Amino acid sequence: MADQELILRNLIKTGKLTQFGSDHKLSQVHNYDQFKEAIPVRDYENLKNYVELIKEGRQNVLWKGRPIYFAKTSGTTSGTKYIPITKDSIGNHINSARNAILCYMAETGHTKFADGNMIFLSGSPELERIANIPTGRLSGIVNHHIPLYLRKNQLPNYETNCIEDWETKLEKIVDETINRNMTLVSGIPPWMQMYFDEIVKRTGKLISDVFPNFSVMIYGGVNFEPYRAKLFNTIGKKVDGIETFPASEGFFAFQDTQTEPGLLLNSNSGIFYEFIPESEIGKEAPMRISLADVKTGVNYALVISSNAGLWGYDLGDMVKFVSTEPYRLVVTGRTKHFISAFGEHVIGEEVEHSLLKAASEENIHITEFTVAPFVSESEGK
Repeated sequence: MADQELILRNLIKTGKLTQFGSDHKLSQVHNYDQFKEAIPVRDYENLKNYVELIKEGRQNVLWKGRPIYFAKTSGTTSGTKYIPITKDSIGNHINSARNAILCYMAETGHTKFADGNMIFLSGSPELERIANIPTGRLSGIVNHHIPLYLRKNQLPNYETNCIEDWETKLEKIVDETINRNMTLVSGIPPWMQMYFDEIVKRTGKLISDVFPNFSVMIYGGVNFEPYRAKLFNTIGKKVDGIETFPASEGFFAFQDTQTEPGLLLNSNSGIFYEFIPESEIGKEAPMRISLADVKTGVNYALVISSNAGLWGYDLGDMVKFVSTEPYRLVVTGRTKHFISAFGEHVIGEEVEHSLLKAASEENIHITEFTVAPFVSESEGK
């Protein structure tokens, strides 16, 4: 907890010198209770006016200086979002991915995969410029920062990675990798499944036969469980997995052990965390607690303030702690992704649990799914 207290102090120290800090009187904030009074919870729409000032060329708006990147992401309610990445925050994205791999190596002693070819299924690394700030998908930005010890074995090549059309890109990726010694595959589960399916389609073989040394998957972005059975059936053998919890706004947690559930919270990486209990979500002034007061087994909306210049930012993600020594969590859904036709408020975690249980009982393998309430209608009702 000392890490989180120090991060909050440092955020306030720098933030009070910015326009945001001036608008919210951060110079008068000296503790967490005062911070909650000064900084309301906000989503991107309520941060957008500050981002627009940055795009106009202004300095010291949300954080000192100007961002070194904008991570461009599509929002469900806000349209295109431009999330600042600063000189201070870029290390969170890069070092967290590195630490996830190093933790795996240290725990398992499995390092030979680093000698083979590795594929990072990502967006295009080509960046446009907005207000002279390089702008693109987070995965494309991170691609520019892959360390040399991994880059020498990285596939696909830069030109293939720059292809925007996914189907065309997938064909080229398979062309490049099908005859290589692939040992690690990283990406969101649906992308990995499509990649594997194309390999199987071309060869008529399981992935383990095409890539006998393939042994590690790194995945994140969506819940892995609905994809697990289909992926492993396509692979044809068990491989180790490293789950991550990254977003354009920050890299929040990663799987640090193969033997314990949950993802280790990145509590010392420039991000101050707050949590809104599920029962408070949607209220005008919801109760917020710091990491010190979280409990296991409770669903929380995740709120962050960071050295990227995000303040009281509601990510829209829901998490639940499975351990507080150390702090390990699982992602249970999105705050706006629930079914509540009759006030039942069924969240993603509950839907996925029920779906997987039914699939297991009926011996059904799931590739993709959509869930919606069904209201039967009859004449006169």
